[in-house]
Amino acid sequence: MKRLEEKIRAIHDWPEPGVTFRDLTPLMRDPACMRLAVHQLLQPFLGMSLTAVVGMEARGFIFGSLAAAELGVGFVPLRKPGKLPFDTHTADYNLEYGTASLEVHVDALQQGDRVLLVDDLIATGGTAAASATLVEKLGAELVGCSFLVELDALGGRTALAGRRVHSVVHF
Repeated sequence: MKRLEEKIRAIHDWPEPGVTFRDLTPLMRDPACMRLAVHQLLQPFLGMSLTAVVGMEARGFIFGSLAAAELGVGFVPLRKPGKLPFDTHTADYNLEYGTASLEVHVDALQQGDRVLLVDDLIATGGTAAASATLVEKLGAELVGCSFLVELDALGGRTALAGRRVHSVVHF
């Protein structure tokens, strides 16, 4: 996955000192790399009878909706608080450099749904774990979690213990 890795720009000390932000905009600007990224995100989960893809605000919307379209299934957005107009469930979590919450409509998924969680990056795993909690709270089966980038040193995979995790590029 060297081709994808080369398109991911490192921005040091952003959004605060000591943090290296992995900027995916050069990758997203390249249509061939975007197709390759989506293909690699989905590869381990093809043929698993998925019914939906869940993506977290904001970059998870990009990769998740492309993955859902490729699979021919629906896309469910997990949003920041106050952005969804209907009744919601909420999950709070810690980030590498702060805290946040995600919400999902109470009727977005149901018993029997087989869901793939997709996001651009996993760092400490807080966002992913909160997302998994929301999927499971709605009664759906979380088949797996797929990330374009994994920051290995931050140990985010441990927050998803017991769940199938796939990452395309590792830093």
